Amino acid sequence: MSAVQGRRAATGGPLPLPAARIVAPEIDGPEDVVADADGNVLTGAADGTVWRVRLPETGAADQAARSARAEAVGHTGGRPLGLHPLPGGELLVCDAYGGLLHLTPRDGTVRVLADEAAGEPLRFCSNVTAAPDGTVYFTVSSLRYGLDEWPGDILEHLGTGRLLRLRPGGTPEVLLSGLQFANGVAMAPDGSFLLVAETGARRLRRYWLAGPRAGRPETLAADLPGYPDNISLADDGLFWVALAGPRQPALELVHTLPHPLRRAAWRAMRRVRPIPPPHPTVRVLGIRPDGQPAWDLRAARSPYRMVTAVCRTGSRLVLASVAQRGVAVCALPGAESLTGH
Repeated sequence: MSAVQGRRAATGGPLPLPAARIVAPEIDGPEDVVADADGNVLTGAADGTVWRVRLPETGAADQAARSARAEAVGHTGGRPLGLHPLPGGELLVCDAYGGLLHLTPRDGTVRVLADEAAGEPLRFCSNVTAAPDGTVYFTVSSLRYGLDEWPGDILEHLGTGRLLRLRPGGTPEVLLSGLQFANGVAMAPDGSFLLVAETGARRLRRYWLAGPRAGRPETLAADLPGYPDNISLADDGLFWVALAGPRQPALELVHTLPHPLRRAAWRAMRRVRPIPPPHPTVRVLGIRPDGQPAWDLRAARSPYRMVTAVCRTGSRLVLASVAQRGVAVCALPGAESLTGH
C-alpha cells in the first residue's frame, strides 16, 4: 500500500483527483469501463458498439492519450452497460434492452444468456461479474423503469432493483430484491461475497456467498458522499467505485414524501425535460474488502462529468461517463512511474 492510500487530505477531505486526458473521443457515452488480463480497457457506447482501447504499458496520462488505440470488437444491437471480461478474452455484457449477453470479440458473435427472470423481462440489466466456476451474477436496476427513464426510479424510490444468479446451464435466480436502483456488482478477491451498489440509497451492500453467513445481505458502507454506480475489482484486491454525482439534499427530501408525491415529482420532472446537466464534481473511491476506505479522490470542477465507472490498470485510473465522449485517463496519486501529475 502506498503512503497515499488510507489517508485523506490535510483538511480531512478527499485528495485531489489528478487531471485526466481524454482517450478515444469517438466512443460516445461509455457507461462502464473494465480492464482485461492484458491491461486493455473495454467499454460500451450509446450506439451499441463494444470497444477495446489499448493503452501503452508505461508513461504518463497525456502520453497514453496520444498513443491509445481504440477498436470496435462487437455490437449488441442495444445499449451495453456493465461488462465483465472472461478468461480467454470473451466478454459478458449487460445490455439495457437485450438482457445478459455473451460477446466473442474475436469475431463479434453475440449470444443471449438471459432475457427474462422470474417470469419478467430483463428490462434494465445493469452490471455483471462471474465466478471461476462459470456462475454469473448480475443486477437489474429497476422493474418499473427502463434506461430512458432511469430518473423515475431514483425519484420514486420504490426499491425494485434485483441481484440475480445464473448457473451454467441454468436459468436466472433472484438472490436479492427490493434494492434501490441496483447497479455495480463485483466479487471479493477470495470469492466469499459480492459487493453491490445501491445508487438510490447511497450505499454498498455485501451479499455473502460462502461461510456461515452465506445467502445473507448486509450493509458494507452507508451514507456515501454521492451515488455509487459501477464497481470494479483491481489486482491489489481493492474495489473501485464511481460516484455518478454528489449527494443531493433536495432528492433526499423528496424520498421522505409519500409515494404519490414522489411519483408526482417524477411526472413534473419528465414534463420539463431536459434533465439538468451533470454536476461538475467527480469523485471515485477505493474500498477495501472490509469496507474501509483506501482512496478518496475528487475533482471539484471537472470538464469530464458524471463519471459512472472507474477501473485501475497498472498505475493509472481510467474513468467512463455515460454523458461524455471518450474515456478519461489519469495517474494514480503516488505512482512512481507517473511523475508530473
